[in-house]
Amino acid sequence: MTTQSEKDSLCCPEFNPVLWDEKVLEWDQKKFISDHIHTFFYMPLNFGGVMSRFLEKVEKADAKTADFLCLSKFASPWKIDVYLEVSKDVPDADNTTMSGKFFCKVYEGPFSHTDKWCKDYEHVAQAKGYKIKKLFMWYTTCPKCAKKYGKNYVAIIGQVE
Repeated sequence: MTTQSEKDSLCCPEFNPVLWDEKVLEWDQKKFISDHIHTFFYMPLNFGGVMSRFLEKVEKADAKTADFLCLSKFASPWKIDVYLEVSKDVPDADNTTMSGKFFCKVYEGPFSHTDKWCKDYEHVAQAKGYKIKKLFMWYTTCPKCAKKYGKNYVAIIGQVE
């Protein structure tokens, strides 16, 4: 059970996996702002700072983040490209869009299972007849909120054809 003081300190909205698991998403010019995170052998070093900058820009622009959808794409062991969904273009941000068909599968557990989840995702996507073009991770809550909610959901969203 979550106490009122714990609820007040939550920064991430609670994630409902039913709304996303094994769903096909059709995006047409879906708006995002992008940035990158420095990593050390894939371990994020400045994720919180980048998210703070994102949210400050979104708030200043009076934009919205409907599902707090923030996609991460590993570019190298030293860098992750991140994309935060926004309701409109945000000044002083790297605005971009995504279009196409995306397949989402939700996993729950410690981040150390990421490799296992990715292999499963590839198997499930291929069994459904999808060819994966790009792969994104959606860490649906920060570690603090995942602990408070009692679940650490991670969604893998692949652009597929």
